[in-house]
Parts: sequence; structure tokens; C-alpha cells
Amino acid sequence: MTTDIKADMKADTHLLDVRGLTINLPPGADRPFAVEDLTFTLDHGEILCVVGESGSGKSMTAHAVMGLLPKAVKVSAGGIRHQGTDVLSLPERDQRALRGGRISMIFQEPMTALNPLMRVGDQIDEVLRYHTTLSRAARRARVVELLASVGLPDPDHLRRSYPFRLSGGQRQRVMIAMALAVEPDILIADEPTTALDVTTQKQILELIREVQAKRRMGVMFITHDFGVVAEIAHRVAVMQKGKLVEIGPASEVLNRPKHPYTRQLIAAVPHLIEHREDFTRERKPVLTAEGVNKTFHIGGSMFRPGRTVVAGNNLSLTIHEGETVGLVGESGSGKSTLGRSIVGLIKPDSGKILFEGVDLLSLSRPAFRPYRRHVQMVFQDPYASLNPRHTVGDIITQGPVAFGEDRKRALDKAKDLLKLVGLDASAADRFPHEFSGGQRQRISIARALALEPKLLIADEPVSALDVSVQAQVLDLLEDLRHRLNLSMLFITHDLRVAAQICDTIAVMQKGSIVEIGPAREVFGNPQHAYTRQLLDAIPGKGWTLPEDVVPASRRHAPVRNSA
Repeated sequence: MTTDIKADMKADTHLLDVRGLTINLPPGADRPFAVEDLTFTLDHGEILCVVGESGSGKSMTAHAVMGLLPKAVKVSAGGIRHQGTDVLSLPERDQRALRGGRISMIFQEPMTALNPLMRVGDQIDEVLRYHTTLSRAARRARVVELLASVGLPDPDHLRRSYPFRLSGGQRQRVMIAMALAVEPDILIADEPTTALDVTTQKQILELIREVQAKRRMGVMFITHDFGVVAEIAHRVAVMQKGKLVEIGPASEVLNRPKHPYTRQLIAAVPHLIEHREDFTRERKPVLTAEGVNKTFHIGGSMFRPGRTVVAGNNLSLTIHEGETVGLVGESGSGKSTLGRSIVGLIKPDSGKILFEGVDLLSLSRPAFRPYRRHVQMVFQDPYASLNPRHTVGDIITQGPVAFGEDRKRALDKAKDLLKLVGLDASAADRFPHEFSGGQRQRISIARALALEPKLLIADEPVSALDVSVQAQVLDLLEDLRHRLNLSMLFITHDLRVAAQICDTIAVMQKGSIVEIGPAREVFGNPQHAYTRQLLDAIPGKGWTLPEDVVPASRRHAPVRNSA
């Protein structure tokens, strides 16, 4: 964990000073204020992590500092000062100069923050053109310098690329380069590593920390990942429903949390534990993949050559009755390809996928149809996978009705399933947009269970959820596994989550399974260098959850990471 630092500036000369900030929400919102009576400071050379669940006011605070609040919300009280200057009273022209010049922001999703129709170099050049008097040639040199400084390969070539041609980690590095273009005093990072693989996440955190220390910037880092907090924070501010409930040095907040909400959040953090049983000798196999191969051929153009991607290279694994197998690895490793192959959404080039002894790949489309009900999938983004025009009841009953079940009976069953996943039966009459992210994921699980499957494929089902909601969904899946004797393939890039729920771990790299075994062995004594690399990249891996905060049911011995 980063050691605490002492502010080296006087109280009246804070780099950023937020006092009594209150931001009104429009009529009809779930509460009157997005942020209420918020007070905190940020100094040179300091990283302040702001944590809390979705809707706590973290991002709204950042947007207020940047002068980017939506028109429907207004600051009704308090103030924001940048080195003594009242930001809120500045004319719009001066606010624009401050925004991007002295205060910069890294947004959560670079693909939506970057203009898809502009080359990345031109987007960085736009910042320099507005905030500096550099010549065109000097700006180009500065763009190349910035891209190189954030660790991007061949920056002169990369500056001419469009965002969609870059990986998620590369796009995030471009966003950081853009934010640093004119060397701001304050860097606001809004969930910059949430959707990234653990190794890419480690690289981005190291980059932010390195740049922050070199330039002595103040960093306001917004996150719900306490591993990230333990990795980089000097101080921590905890927000709940628009209010600041706790603030203090990272060592104090992480190891001796005072407020019940902070303790609740920390108690929900998954951690590497050894308590799973070994299924490999005692249960009958439900599904076995044997030598599955899949290669994608991506077409090129006159400007860009085509390429071949091996997503599956002789993949073999077995899922036993009542077992949860975790498939872990970075993006592009082939995890989702294997999951989608099992449910019939992708046709492998060769190999076998045996479900209770029947090779699903050898079946014709009509012959495969009866097996669809036995293997169901929960997708990563429930909002994208749930039809927004259908009610929840219609969404859940579609599968059973398609297999000949009476609609009234299917609807009664859907209401029972909603209760099973912790929602009210009345949710059947509402639409997906009326629910939170965690509730939508529960609906997705209910839909998957409607056909009473024997195997559930869960593809990154909690990656976008707050830590407390994530814990609820993981507990739900674990409960359903025991109650329904359900087998599961759990796809994730979060090793803490995998350790929490999986009995067996299969590690994938570049289309191949490089290590597979009981969770306690893979996490406790990893054999492959790539597995050790993944474990070493876990943010905050040296931080141990406080004993008096962790529920008794989760007090297991931590895995001894030999990496």
C-alpha cells in the first residue's frame, strides 16, 4: 500500500478546495440532491481516492469540478476553489481555459470519450491547439512525445490510428496522454481501470502513479475497487447517496474503517481464499470439451492486411455436476469464444463438446435444439442482453413458451424465479430500464434459469457492478448452485472474484489453457509463469481485509501466493 504523505501546503492554499458543495437533482429524481454539503481538499503530490457505489455522487462531484454538469442539475450551495480561485464564479471562457489546461479528466470509457471519426493524434493535437501557442510541427512532436511517455509502441504510427483499431488498454493510455497534454495541476480519473484486464490495470495504475509523482500533480481517483485504493491512495473519501461519510489516510480507512457503510463496502470485497472443495474425483461430468479449436480470419483492405486470430487451441476441460469452473485470463484470450461455443453461438473448427456424453458439435440444428434448454448463458451486460421493449415477465417466459409451455404457467413460474433471485414478483410487469444494474443482472439469471438448465455459462456477470452488488450476485449464484445442484462455467478476468466462487480454475492465454486445477492449488501454488503474472498484477494484493469487518462465513486462510 502507498504510504501516507503530509500535505506540504497551507490550509488556505490547497490545490483544490471543495467546501459545502450541494448539487440539486431535477424534480422526480430518487433524492433531492446529487451531492449534499460535500467538503474535501486535494494538494500537490497527493492521490485522493473517492469510493462509493453507483449513485453516490462521485462522478457528479468530478463533473462539477470540471464545469461539465448536465444542464438539468445545478450547484445550489458551497464552492469549488482551484488554488484560491473560485471556479464556479468564473466566466465560461475562463472555465474552458481551466478545463483541460489546469484540470484534466480521464473518463471511464475511452471508446465513448474519444471521437471515433478522428485519429487519436488529431484529438490530442486539438487540446494543444486550444491551450498552447505551439506551431503545427511542434504540436506534432509533442503528440508523439506524449504517446511515447504513456508507453505506447511506435507512437508516430499510432497517432494516425483511429480509436477502434486500438485495444482497451491502448485507448485508455491515449486518454491519459490527452489529459497530460498541457501538464495540468489536477488529474481527475473516473473509474479508469474498471473494465480492464488485471495486467493492463496494473500498467495503467503504475503509469498514473509515475506521472503523478514526477509532476507532483494532485489526483482525484474515482473507483469502487478497494484493491485499487490499497494500491495507490494516500487518502480515501467514502461517499454514500451524495454525502461524505468518511475521509482519512488510506491506512486508517482501509484497516480501521469507522463508518458502518465503509465497513459494509470492505466486507463485500472478494479476496483470495482457500476453502473450495475438489470435484474432480467425486461427481459425474456434465460437460466435457475435448480438443476444441477455433480460428477467426479477419479480412483486410487495400490499406490494412488481414489477420488470423487463434481463439481456441486444443481446448479441453470438464465441468462436473454441481461444480463451478472459473475460466480466467486477459481479453482476447479466448474465454468467451469457448463459452459461446458451448451454448451453440459459435461453431468451432474442430473438437468435441460432450454434454452428458452427447457431442453437441456433431448435431444438426434441429437435433441440437432440445439441448439448448439444458445449457443457458448469463451475459456480461444485462442492459444490452435484455430487450428494452419487453416487460421482464415477457423476457423470462420467452424460452419456456418457445419450448411449448403454457404462457400463464410460464408467467407464474417467472414470478417464482424473480422471488428466487431476490426480486418482487411485481417486477414481471416492469421494463428493464426501471431497474439498477445489479437488479438487471438478477433478471438475466432468472431468465437463464427459466428452462431449468443443468449448466450455466456466466460471462463476466459482475465485472461492471459495485462491490456490494457484486457480492450479492456472487452469493446468489452460490446459493442457486447448492439449491439446484447447478453446474457453472464462470468467465472472468477478476481473480479475486474467481477465488470467491470457483472450485476449479482454468487459466487461458492466447487461445490456450495453460493451467488448470483446483482453485486452492492454482492460486496457492501456481505452476505456469502466466498464472503467476496474473496473480502478481492483482491490485492491493498485499492488503488483508480487517478481521473485525469480514463476515465470519468468509474468514478463511488467505492463499499463499508463491509468485
